[in-house]
Amino acid sequence: MSERAHVCIIDDDEAVREALRVLLFAEGYQSCQFASADEFLALESEPEVDVILLDIRMPGMDGMELHKELIARKSKIPVIFITGHGDIPLAVAAIQRGAFDFLTKPFENGELMEKIDAAIQRYRETREALEELEELQGRYSSLTARETDVMMKIIAGYSNKKVANTLNISPRTVEIHRSRVMEKMGADSVAVLVRMAGALGIES
Repeated sequence: MSERAHVCIIDDDEAVREALRVLLFAEGYQSCQFASADEFLALESEPEVDVILLDIRMPGMDGMELHKELIARKSKIPVIFITGHGDIPLAVAAIQRGAFDFLTKPFENGELMEKIDAAIQRYRETREALEELEELQGRYSSLTARETDVMMKIIAGYSNKKVANTLNISPRTVEIHRSRVMEKMGADSVAVLVRMAGALGIES
């Protein structure tokens, strides 16, 4: 990983938490540990971590319930469940609800690290895509109402003359608005602008 990854461990077994902490440290990862779901949820804000290792069976709120709570909070952090053999049906159900994967105890360190790396890679790709979309939405929001009108006509394939006739403005005014649209959106061609509109879910 080019950026040092941060793994969150939630398990009521202190020996398991410590063994995972040591392993992750040896592999170059940062980690934080919590002995219960309640301890994790007591945080004022969601920690900035790349993946959560979550035990299914814990006193109080168990891992399944915590996962449901994370989903309710719209958390995007991938969850890898740590399970016993008898918990496999539960783990499969969790994956159907959005968990990344599960590991059955006892597991090999290499298998654990492979799943962690895969989860982190997907999370970072998803997070980067979301950040790019948010930036694009910000650019689109910066357009004035008239610039938005012009953009809609541009992505529909209208010529400047047709835009002017449709919006009842002069061709010169269209040129000015068109230039501002391209500048604000950061598009160097109509094709790029059309792709941006598609990413935003805008149909011509």
